[in-house]
Amino acid sequence: MLKLINIGCGSTYSNHPAWTNVDLAPQSSDIHNHDIRKKLPYPDAYFDACYSSHVIEHLKQHDADQLIAECWRVLKPQGIIRAVVPDLESIARHYISTLEQVESGVTEAEANYDWIMLELYDQTVRHVKGGEMASYLADPNLTNKEFIRSRIGSNADIFLDKNSEKKSWIERLASKDRYWFYKTLRKFNLRTSIAKYLVTLIAGNEARQAFEVGLFRNSGEIHYWMYDRFSLRRLLERSGFVEVRVCGADSSRIQDFNSYGLDMLEGKVRKPDSLFMEGIKP
Repeated sequence: MLKLINIGCGSTYSNHPAWTNVDLAPQSSDIHNHDIRKKLPYPDAYFDACYSSHVIEHLKQHDADQLIAECWRVLKPQGIIRAVVPDLESIARHYISTLEQVESGVTEAEANYDWIMLELYDQTVRHVKGGEMASYLADPNLTNKEFIRSRIGSNADIFLDKNSEKKSWIERLASKDRYWFYKTLRKFNLRTSIAKYLVTLIAGNEARQAFEVGLFRNSGEIHYWMYDRFSLRRLLERSGFVEVRVCGADSSRIQDFNSYGLDMLEGKVRKPDSLFMEGIKP
């Protein structure tokens, strides 16, 4: 049986015995607790394939380099890495397209323009949970739901389905964050509360707000970097991977990959806004 690892799996993982699932905040007993910014707790040449989806962009660049190098270390020769990230090129092309439409007088394209600007910047610059994207999705009068669905796939149904479980839009959006449970616990951490109190006491409310922003921006929700087909390929090749190439959500060099329901869900791409790339350890 193959040995496969899903790094930073969040709530998307397979309980097939071939898989080892790893995350900082395990949501199931099927997931191992580990901070992926540190050395992976597995021996050299142990796995046949490494998979990571929408994780690398949450890491600082040196941490991303270190993680990919760790993937190379734990893979067997001829092992496969599959990295999935938000596709910066796709976002940029949609931005240019919608910009040209609104500039040419297509007023109905403004909603799509606003959304693609959020895709481009919000998760990088936000200082609060959910950011402006949460506020946008909370609007009951959205006119571009299908465009949003085409961009974020099945996640859209969570945010846009009025009959789904009742909870705030911000909570729904934050649930996409793979560190949400960790952050919730930390919110009630005594040391953090004491630190906030002392910062306020010594330096005032503005300093407390800056302290809270710093905590949030190190919580795992924001994007520290974005990747296109060139920069992601270069990242993988820098660690020694070869035959690095873009692939489809439904195609992989990992044996029987589609059977695990990670990138495809009921015949649909789980995250259509993604760039899918694979490489091989020689």
